[in-house]
Amino acid sequence: MTNATVLIVEDDASIAQFVAASLSAHGLRPITATTAAQGLGEAQAQRPQLVIVDLGLPDMDGIELIALLRARTTTPILVLSARTRETQKIAALDAGADDYLTKPFGVGELLARVRAMLRRAAVSPEPVPQVRVGGLALDREAHEVRLDGTPVHLTPLEYRLLERLARVPGKVVTHRQLLADVWGTEQVDQLHYLRIYMGHLRAKIEANPAEPRYLLTELGVGYRLADE
Repeated sequence: MTNATVLIVEDDASIAQFVAASLSAHGLRPITATTAAQGLGEAQAQRPQLVIVDLGLPDMDGIELIALLRARTTTPILVLSARTRETQKIAALDAGADDYLTKPFGVGELLARVRAMLRRAAVSPEPVPQVRVGGLALDREAHEVRLDGTPVHLTPLEYRLLERLARVPGKVVTHRQLLADVWGTEQVDQLHYLRIYMGHLRAKIEANPAEPRYLLTELGVGYRLADE
């Protein structure tokens, strides 16, 4: 975790300074941006290992910024926001955030979330650019999924769920691991999220969602992407 670059996109100077000082005191390299446009520029120039985003930015809603970042990078994204409604959290996670921390928050919890996200990113194997299983193809560089040559439109969250399974074709990924990696550590007990979005994904990919060819269920354990 030491020396990792963390981009903080926050228009409240006092909160940005507090977060930056907390991270710096624990060996991280924080950089700050006060607008979404500045955050996008810093993300491209600095290539941070983690991005922390406030949802109430002056030039763009933070959820839109998250979607733009996720379309360009797999860098973990942590939301810091005063928005507490479940629908708002789901919207941020759907857009591509990895975890969500509501304001006010303690330094200990912030650092624990940051450590966990950086640790998961560090141990994740470098994914191959393309994965093909039968007629299903996932192209990470183009951020595109095709079925029998036809593009399949997926939401950012649906894409991340499929991409997570595609990292280890043929191997089971547990419910908790999928929830942690796709929705964030705060959501590891929300199994209904996973069931709902797996249903959405199967409806777009499978010829018969009731008898899936690609997205297979391991009862009581998790899911796996077929490997042949």
